[in-house]
Amino acid sequence: MNKEANTKMKIKFICLSAWVIFAAISAQASAEIKKDLGDWEVHYIALTTTFLSPEIARANNIVRSGRNALVNISVLNKRTKEAQEVNITGTARNLLGTSKTLAFTQVKEGKAIYYLASVGFSDKEILRFDIDINQGRSNQNLQFQQTMYVED
Repeated sequence: MNKEANTKMKIKFICLSAWVIFAAISAQASAEIKKDLGDWEVHYIALTTTFLSPEIARANNIVRSGRNALVNISVLNKRTKEAQEVNITGTARNLLGTSKTLAFTQVKEGKAIYYLASVGFSDKEILRFDIDINQGRSNQNLQFQQTMYVED
């Protein structure tokens, strides 16, 4: 197998593994949430990066830490359920008003598109996420909050 085919196979495995992890976590903790925003169905989850295997974290340049959260967002066309390529920006703000900019990275795997960002947190810190999603003239805002717990 050539190097390019091997790399593609690793990426497929990593993305599939990441999605399985996200699905398993959301099924157990009801952490994944979906919101309809305009013509989009937006799926999102925020979880501690220790839920990721070291291989998945390394492949996506994510620091595994009990004090680091991963925000995963996917945007689907509400009617066709096709993944949408969008521009995503956002912030995470705690109750004291301290704001952290989220730097999203796009991950494409076949027809699936995910947007990932990491953010540090303190134990029992409530983070309010404010995410802007843009595609041409379509603009939507996703807001949610989550209490994050440090894992040792």
